Amino acid sequence: MPGSALFIHHEEERKYRFHDQHPFHPIRLELTMDLLKEVGALKPDHLLRQRPATEEELLWIHQPAYVEAVKNLSRTPPEPAWVSRAEQYGLLDEDTPYFAGMHEAASCIVGGTVAAVESVLSGASTHALHLGGGLHHALPSKAAGFCVYNDAAVAIDYARRRYGARVLYVDTDVHHGDGVQWSFYSDPDVCTYSIHETGKYLFPGTGFLPERGEHQGYGACMNLPLQPYTEDDSWMECFEQSVRRLADYFRPDLIVSLHGCDAHALDPLSHIHCSMEIYRQMPGILHELAHTYCEGRWVAVGGGGYDFWRVVPRAWSLLWLEMSGHPLKETLARLPDAKLPEAWIKRWQNQTSFSLPDTWLDDLSHWDGIPRRAEITAKNRETLAVALQDYL
Repeated sequence: MPGSALFIHHEEERKYRFHDQHPFHPIRLELTMDLLKEVGALKPDHLLRQRPATEEELLWIHQPAYVEAVKNLSRTPPEPAWVSRAEQYGLLDEDTPYFAGMHEAASCIVGGTVAAVESVLSGASTHALHLGGGLHHALPSKAAGFCVYNDAAVAIDYARRRYGARVLYVDTDVHHGDGVQWSFYSDPDVCTYSIHETGKYLFPGTGFLPERGEHQGYGACMNLPLQPYTEDDSWMECFEQSVRRLADYFRPDLIVSLHGCDAHALDPLSHIHCSMEIYRQMPGILHELAHTYCEGRWVAVGGGGYDFWRVVPRAWSLLWLEMSGHPLKETLARLPDAKLPEAWIKRWQNQTSFSLPDTWLDDLSHWDGIPRRAEITAKNRETLAVALQDYL
């Protein structure tokens, strides 16, 4: 599958940082980029710096009063009057507390995803990756789930306004992509898809089968809420069958995908029990769909992932290897025990108490089996059948 790929990054994105103990830590980006550079997969001609989003662009999705609150709470120090209203805007809880420079950092992230969409729809590149993006829980007038501004929603709106593109949004984060879904719930030209752990047990408590869109947008929304302790085979069965069916039904001009890597068994914030294998396979399917339906047009962003030492760098690197067509991706398909570079491991090992993995993929022979595997698989197949019933 031919095509060029750009990697969108700006140092300002590392300032999107709540505090040192917060699970949404920008070191994830540094670890991933360092790994990609170590294997020769990320070179200067791949990189594109973005601009911050304009206030006009933010207001396509977010309410003026909310943007004003974010701007004022970003000041050092913020005025007491705004601090007293922070809870109203979701900026005072332990998930998404306000911090100095918040507006500037979040605007930079939004601008990066807009730049990725512009590069692809303008023809400057076939694919574009913005790992700093993926703030999919932000709502029009409220922050939520570590997300201040919803970069994916703004960038999709950009694609609609500037290019009139029909957009398929594919969210593979273990948490439901609620903010993007609600932003386009009535829009027949933006189809939102999310595969995630069921909201019965996990934040944000949404993403159930009946959520299919409304009014003209009915049918342009699909959710796959999977059972806790779902493993690779069941996850991939549900993902591949559903996303292929939906892409064929919707026929998009552009695919925008979000790649949280928190469905991994080591992630501390969810209950799904998948391995690195799903993060090797899913990008390949999306890559194929982009060339089948969109002349290759594919934008990808990061998202969640909270074991940022053992999981995130490998998962996000696998995504870029697929998007950029790096030959290492073919090696990993043949050699599942292929080693990570020793230099990368040595560089980072003394900064964490976790033992860093030495292979790209996981050795599943050491993993405990899930006792309820058959029951979980059967329940997920029931969910898949219901999700697909309108797209036969």
